[in-house]
Amino acid sequence: MGRGQPAQAVTVRELAPGETGLAVEALRALRPHHDDRDALVARIDDVQRPEGYRIVAAFEPGIEQARGVAGFRIGHNLAWGRFLYVDDLTTVAEARGRGHAGRLLAWVAEEAARQGCDSVELDSGVGPDRQDAHRRYFDSGMRIASYHFTWAPQLWTRPAA
Repeated sequence: MGRGQPAQAVTVRELAPGETGLAVEALRALRPHHDDRDALVARIDDVQRPEGYRIVAAFEPGIEQARGVAGFRIGHNLAWGRFLYVDDLTTVAEARGRGHAGRLLAWVAEEAARQGCDSVELDSGVGPDRQDAHRRYFDSGMRIASYHFTWAPQLWTRPAA
């Protein structure tokens, strides 16, 4: 099955804590700075899962590692009410264009409905390398709703008065 050909018999299911390693290859496609497999699994299972992080994965027949994954959490805030926030949505390079992201987003939307969420939220980086991802989000019915601002320690300055 080549790039761009639909994967017919894809299975989409949530990964239990002991299965996090099945998501590593796909997560590294989006987060390559997490180059230590065991450290990434430990971070997810020991830090993020206790904070509510969950993973849903898309599998192709005969391949043990997930071809695509969505990491998400349920939360509440004043701006969005009850929401499902997608932290990570990624597909391994050789499986892109086969519909994994669409299947994962459909699963996420169904889970948001099951959980009584008012919305599904997702931030995405910008740049030419993100255009395919953004096209997928627009095709799924998402829209740009806000700017996301950040302060990183190396950039911290006092806000202007």
